[in-house]
Amino acid sequence: MRKLLISLLVLALVGVAAFAQKVVNVMHGWPGAQAPAFQMIVDAFEAENPDIDVVVEIVGRDRPTILATKLAGGNPPDLTPHPWIGTMRQWADQGVIVDLTDLVDTSEINPALVPIGEYKGGLYGLFIFPNVKSLIWYNPKQFAANGYEIPNTWYELLALSEQILADGGAPFSIGIESGPASGWPGTDWIEDIVLRTAGAEVYDKWVNHEIPWTDPRIKLAFETFGSLFDKGYVLGGPIGALTTNFGDAADPLFLDPPAAFMHHQATFIQGFFNDHFDGLVAGEDYDIFPLPTITPKATPDGSIPLLVSGDVVTVFNKRPEVIKFAQFLTSETAANIWSSELGELSAHVNADPEDFESPITRKAQEMLLNATVSRYDGSDLMPGEIGTGAFWSGVLDYISGIDLDTVLAAIEAAAQDAY
Repeated sequence: MRKLLISLLVLALVGVAAFAQKVVNVMHGWPGAQAPAFQMIVDAFEAENPDIDVVVEIVGRDRPTILATKLAGGNPPDLTPHPWIGTMRQWADQGVIVDLTDLVDTSEINPALVPIGEYKGGLYGLFIFPNVKSLIWYNPKQFAANGYEIPNTWYELLALSEQILADGGAPFSIGIESGPASGWPGTDWIEDIVLRTAGAEVYDKWVNHEIPWTDPRIKLAFETFGSLFDKGYVLGGPIGALTTNFGDAADPLFLDPPAAFMHHQATFIQGFFNDHFDGLVAGEDYDIFPLPTITPKATPDGSIPLLVSGDVVTVFNKRPEVIKFAQFLTSETAANIWSSELGELSAHVNADPEDFESPITRKAQEMLLNATVSRYDGSDLMPGEIGTGAFWSGVLDYISGIDLDTVLAAIEAAAQDAY
């Protein structure tokens, strides 16, 4: 009898241990409203899979450094959603992430987005949460009150900025500060400008380092961005931009009276509006228009280029429960939670702009579906040493007043080592 009790106890302990082993460790760096939205997705997964515990670690914008340290120590998370396609490719070359080709079904992801996670014949990232970046946010009520009209060209945008300046306002609010990731909002400006001045072909060569950072066309993009500061169009000037957190940078649009009238940022910024201000109504208190074209020859068909980004799920351990959670993140359930909670876009194959309640999300989703010229965020495509390193710091240096030729030469030197 005693042996039987011991055997039953051992079996019970083994069963408990087996159950406890089904843990999925996830690391992400989403701030603000995105963190609780992701937790809702986790909760939905755990409700369907009570034998799996998803443990979430939020580490902020210094995640590249933390991940590098964990990888060096042989202790990475099971998976991480991230935008760094260039870094993902480096991980694939190093053999530290899982090829998901035969492990997951990508049929629920928009087919146009699946290749973003592909590399050298393998699938190393599952595209889940897209963003449109080429957007200018504004307050329609304040535009109407001041008689401001939506610009259709870059030169109309400059004319509007001059009008706002003459009226005693600041045309733009720009926030570059983001902790260890400071500088990235400025890279978005420059990438958008490269698409609008040099065109998609040059953009691709630049991202792949087939032309140097010192190329006159890349220098022109930096100078075009810098001219916003030179002309006094930026609230607080260089110091204001360098010390304002990206998540707070749109707040001046909603003050009474507004401290600034326009803000360049991706679709995800809506979550910060709702965190910082109560009762704002999309389409009434805030709206969007695409950053206009600059040089017609950059887009011969007359369309407005679209800069996009998003998060891919990269897996470091291929235990069944990890793969199961990665698969769930591509589901319509996960996409609907993310979109409905944050007003963000969907990578799901069944996504229809008319399904979104927010007029902003509908408009951005239509842009994503209809763009004839679109490119993925350049800094996220570049090797980590550049995209999340020298490019970020180069933007900070340039805004701080360091000579542009010096800045570009430094990035080029880093690029020659990285590529």
